[in-house]
Amino acid sequence: MSNTAPPEPARHLLTVAQTMRGGGVERAMLRMAQGWLRAGRRVTLVLGSDAGPLAAEIPEGIDLIRLEDARYAALFDLEEHVRALGPDLIFCPGNHYSAVAAHTRWRLGRACPPIVAKVSNALVRPEQGAFAAWAYRRWLRLHPRFLDHVVAMTPAMAAEAIAEMRMPAGRVSVIANPPATVRPDAAPVSLPDGRYIVGVGRLEPQKRWDRLIAALPRIAEDVKLLILGEGSRRAELEAQVAALGLGARVSMPGHTGDPLPALAGAAVAVLTSDYEGVPGVLREALSVGTPVVSTESSVAVREIVTGAELGTVVAREDAEGLVAALNHWLAPGVARPAPVIVGGDPIADYLTLFDRLVAARG
Repeated sequence: MSNTAPPEPARHLLTVAQTMRGGGVERAMLRMAQGWLRAGRRVTLVLGSDAGPLAAEIPEGIDLIRLEDARYAALFDLEEHVRALGPDLIFCPGNHYSAVAAHTRWRLGRACPPIVAKVSNALVRPEQGAFAAWAYRRWLRLHPRFLDHVVAMTPAMAAEAIAEMRMPAGRVSVIANPPATVRPDAAPVSLPDGRYIVGVGRLEPQKRWDRLIAALPRIAEDVKLLILGEGSRRAELEAQVAALGLGARVSMPGHTGDPLPALAGAAVAVLTSDYEGVPGVLREALSVGTPVVSTESSVAVREIVTGAELGTVVAREDAEGLVAALNHWLAPGVARPAPVIVGGDPIADYLTLFDRLVAARG
């Protein structure tokens, strides 16, 4: 009979965020942190700035280290907090934070705890120029040197990580994000009267909401457009709306704490991005029975839109295809899909992975 004690679990997890301004990466991370806390783990969040609407979603019980500095460069001090706190594992919530993970590993060397990173955006970027694509590919192939493990949200994204990062298959797992849930405490969104299209996402260049606004004059005049999100492109998008004379049909009220009611009431949910990881908004729309139209912004899109009864996938620059897809789903009598519910327990899957890595390190 063996007297060997069971391996210690990953009791203390440390993660990081630049701001709380409303990105999907940070929102998913907060949902995961809440689940880890409920499972009895200690979670520390090193946060550049808590300015932004997602601050209301920071879970109770998390250990919060505020840097009071929203600049990305401020996160390069992460290694100091890792030295002081001694977490069992570092979780990097998305591609945006890879450089922070690399810097932390370089500074700490063998003293660095295991680092797990989630792939949050496409690793093949067709919109990049030749030099940018070459540099990005070279950067991706450095990732196995500073990451212990990569989590992709779908099998196709995992295959892309193996191919583009040259990450060994044994160091890549597939774990979905925890599903979004209704937030009764969120301020309600004023929905348009009558039929409307909804887009959910930051007002940033990646999302290409200009494509959706440009399509609006070519669909039925009674259909309105609601875009939920905030970002640096607001002024440009508002100017586009004004130039097209669409002020009475387009509303952009900003960030919402709970997009599910707006998604449920829409005729169709639309994503027009140049690139994505695994777009949570598509899964959220389908979970409430709303069809989707999406650009082919990620290898994961067709893993979500698995049939013509769920939605339509169009090429990124296919303006005619986008209009045709919208008109199809807005046509009278078109059946809405049955709600699509994704099973599994992502919180438990993450903790099982964390415990295995910490045990192996020990």
